[in-house]
Amino acid sequence: MKIKNIIFDFGGVLMDWNPRYFFKDYFKDDEKMEYFLKNIAQDEWNIEQDRGRSLVEGTEIQVKKFPEWEKEIRAYYDNWTVMLKSDIPQNVDVLRQLKKTDYQLFGLTNWSEETFPYALENYDFFQLFDGKIVVSGTEKLIKPDPKIWYVLLERYNIQAEESVFIDDNAKNIEMAQSLGFNTIHVQPDTDLKQELAHLGIEI
Repeated sequence: MKIKNIIFDFGGVLMDWNPRYFFKDYFKDDEKMEYFLKNIAQDEWNIEQDRGRSLVEGTEIQVKKFPEWEKEIRAYYDNWTVMLKSDIPQNVDVLRQLKKTDYQLFGLTNWSEETFPYALENYDFFQLFDGKIVVSGTEKLIKPDPKIWYVLLERYNIQAEESVFIDDNAKNIEMAQSLGFNTIHVQPDTDLKQELAHLGIEI
């Protein structure tokens, strides 16, 4: 089946986001920073904000659990923009080239509804999607829940078999494959242009 649609995850694919970009200078102690990110402000906690819980509620829940880390927990979302270091230029370049082709471009991201507008306003390449972006925080659904892919397919009337899904998370890739998508698992050394070429997508 001919590929018509290319669907991008954002964090780790087009955007370089990492809480360490802020907390490295904040703690000036890597061991303490890693302890905090693994045990206090861990991924599982941040994911709930991506699923739609408000930043205020998420922060208060964690402060209640770990009162001795209150200052650090409050610093997390107060300094979130520092964690969003930059775009990933080589992959954004591929996106810009794809925009000049007939392929349809979509975004499917696990991202808080409250923080996503900042990225939208500060990185012009998001305009290339013409608003065809499904954000987990808005939908109250999160990858790898298959329902969020169905939101995308139904909203834009597209077929999984005619689409390539690009993500840096192995669990999301596995789920997308099980739903019938062609996939590209982005890792630090992935040449996205080359991977697309393997699927017959020349740009």
